Amino acid sequence: MRAQRCLLPRGTLKSCAWKSHASAEVKRCRNFESSTAPAIIAVRRSRRETIPSHRLKKCSSQFLSPSTTPSVRVPGEGEREVSAMSLNPSNGGIDDQKEKKPKVFVIMGPTGSGKSKLAVDLASQFPVEIINADAMQIYSGLDVLTNKVPTNEQKGVPHHLLGTVSPDTEFTSKDFRDNTIPLIEEILSRNHIPVLVGGTNYYIQAVVSKFLLDDSAEEDTEECCSNVTTPEGLNVESICEGDDFSRGYDLLKELDPVAANRIHPNNHRKINQYLSLHARRGVLPSKLFQGENAENWGRIDASRYDYCLICMDAETSVLDRYVGERVDSMVDAGLLDELYDIYKPGADYTRGLRQSIGVREFEDFLKMYLSDGGESKDDDKFMKEDMKKILSFSKDDTLRIMLEEAIEKVKLNTRRLLRRQKRRVNRLETVFGWNIHHIDATECLLNKSEESWDAKVVKPATEIIRCFLEAETEFGHDSTSGKLIERDLWSQYVCEACGNKVLRGRHEWEHHSQGRAHRKRTTQHKKAQTFKSREKQEEEEEEVEKASIS
Repeated sequence: MRAQRCLLPRGTLKSCAWKSHASAEVKRCRNFESSTAPAIIAVRRSRRETIPSHRLKKCSSQFLSPSTTPSVRVPGEGEREVSAMSLNPSNGGIDDQKEKKPKVFVIMGPTGSGKSKLAVDLASQFPVEIINADAMQIYSGLDVLTNKVPTNEQKGVPHHLLGTVSPDTEFTSKDFRDNTIPLIEEILSRNHIPVLVGGTNYYIQAVVSKFLLDDSAEEDTEECCSNVTTPEGLNVESICEGDDFSRGYDLLKELDPVAANRIHPNNHRKINQYLSLHARRGVLPSKLFQGENAENWGRIDASRYDYCLICMDAETSVLDRYVGERVDSMVDAGLLDELYDIYKPGADYTRGLRQSIGVREFEDFLKMYLSDGGESKDDDKFMKEDMKKILSFSKDDTLRIMLEEAIEKVKLNTRRLLRRQKRRVNRLETVFGWNIHHIDATECLLNKSEESWDAKVVKPATEIIRCFLEAETEFGHDSTSGKLIERDLWSQYVCEACGNKVLRGRHEWEHHSQGRAHRKRTTQHKKAQTFKSREKQEEEEEEVEKASIS
């Protein structure tokens, strides 16, 4: 039987001492158990080294030099790969040390809480590069309205995915993930720290969690589509490609009533996503998120990176006042000029940059303003200058009233947005088990002091990051926290006391039922029901009396 061969990596033959040791080892290996079945140990840069498992202990301590780190494949049952450096020479086994996850930071939180400012300030302490995770700041244009960080305030810190996408393009969470992962790898290759910054939680979740609708669908198509049928006469693909969103929701109700109950009829993005999923693969969304998929969806314990999640927050009343002041500042900074430039009669407000809060709200005003000006934008400069003067018109002027109403709508919708963002962060903690560090910026927003900002925000964030960088996290580490509430994603709850309001999932119901408004309406509803029952009882008693008299 042919003797066993042992080929050494080319890079390791540069050392004369290692050549001498290798030569002796080759002779020893060729004479070792020549009667047994041969095993070829091929160690090259483009190959992996294969060692019989029964000889791993003896060869690892003598053959592998600390100066080389080839990979080792241990074949057989439960085949696995380890690094040569993870072999413990003292016992020939596998060292307890595992490969470490690269570290990535995320700064999230409601609008107006100071996420971008904190990320830039951290650059004075750490070699960070910022990846924008704000869905509207992704697009080019409307820099004032979307509150992009001006170049002079970036302080030389690299910013990625900031104003890089065409404003008419639909940029989904999957697009964000596919663009962000290569950026993270690129930043890590420069020995810098990637920091995702933004309030679009579904963007962040798409990167942090490996479980996305598109990923799960690829794996479960065959299992889910075996009993799927499309109602006769319905063309899913044509509706997906069209703009008839009401028809789309009606179709979804026919195809998958459970999934239709899970989303709002005006959530056109999700409706189109579900219909497209069915058109491409025949998968029912309500069947997709069942069992293991539902259990794993949104979890981060199996992620390729080790994430440190920081949430900037403040009291809701303080944020309300701050965002109101910010909208006024935007008007002074040129917001009306931006909206004038992007205005287009009959535009689609469900795609691209026009989804931004502040675009749709000014549509009626701009339509009226341009109508008074002859619907002409030929002399834009004068039209813009005249538009700025409208706020100084008399209070009963129609255009001024419409403009002030539009500004108030922007403030109102921004306040609603920050409440949704707060609820979603809470959902990521309670439903998906994310371990999030919270930093309260309430005092800083109240007194607007740099000293307070440094002490209450920058310093705590720096300590969190420093401790996280010093901690060693291995692959397989569970970064979720605490006990999660039951993951009921598809049940629908109807609150009769709140006007038959529909809540989707137990987490929404529990959050709603704990609210002050719900408790107040519930009390009023019970009183009304009691009053009605008394009236009915009195009517029944009167009828009994009349019957007895007659």
